[in-house]
Formats: sequence, C-alpha cells, structure tokens
Amino acid sequence: MATEALSTAVELPLDDPRALAAVSLIWREAHLLDARRYEEWDGLWAEGGEYVVPIDREATDFASRLNLVYDDDRMRRMRIERLTGGFSISAASAARTVRSVSRFVVTGREEDAIEVCSAQILVGYKREETFVLAADVTHRVVFSADGPRISRKIVRLVNSEESVTASGFLL
Repeated sequence: MATEALSTAVELPLDDPRALAAVSLIWREAHLLDARRYEEWDGLWAEGGEYVVPIDREATDFASRLNLVYDDDRMRRMRIERLTGGFSISAASAARTVRSVSRFVVTGREEDAIEVCSAQILVGYKREETFVLAADVTHRVVFSADGPRISRKIVRLVNSEESVTASGFLL
C-alpha cells in the first residue's frame, strides 16, 4: 500500500462531520479491542489497511525498518486467529484491557481521507499483574459509501525501544 502523505495546509476542526466520524470510529475501535471483539474490529478496516507498531518512534518508512508489528490485511487476520484460536500462549491467558483515547488533533486531510493523531493510555491486567502502556497513535481514516474505515494505524509506544510486553492483546 502506498504511504502517501496527507496535506496539512488546512486543518479540519474537530466539529467537522468527517472529524467527528473519525473520532467516533477510533472510540469504537478502542471499545471493540477492550471487549476482545477482534472480528468486529477487523470490520473497521479498509481493504489494504496497515497496522504498525514501530520500534523507532521517528520512523516513517516502515517497510524498511524493524517494527514490533507491521500487519497488512492477511497478517492482521492471522494475528486475530492466534488471539481467538486458543492454541497460542497469548490466547490462553489474554490480558484484560481498558484504554482511554484522547487529545484528538486532525493533522491532515484529502478529499476522501483524514489523519487524526491522539494519545492512548492502556491499562492491562494479565497473570495477576497490572501494567500501563502509553502511545501516540495516528489513524488514517478513509471515507466511502460504506462509511469511515481505518486505512492505517500507527501506534508509537512511548517506551518502544525498551522491552515491551504486549502479547495477548492488540494496541
């Protein structure tokens, strides 16, 4: 999938209907992930969507860099199968999560897409331990007759260069 840049010349205010639809989609995504409704989550994605968790927070060329996650449609669905199939260690003791997504800023726009940056705080509980992960998240949301869909999600963990225990759930 091409990684074309979005125009940042004119920012879209958050009260714009497309911005509101994108923020609603992002909140819905957080709800589905916390509820472990991964097949429904997959339905939020546009065909060819990319889900990326880079190690280098400054990276922009994900294909040529090492990433914690770099999923296309096929890999994202394989990840869902591992989480729901019951045959992997991540599925056997899946973490319970509660995430909060806030600080929404529209950072780019095209005729059929907008880019929204936000902050995510995820609190998880797994194997009698509670942990917190924080990230800057960028969603590219495309609009079509089917409604808004995620075409790219980049999760830049604040501690991405350290040891990250993020198995058993999606970010």
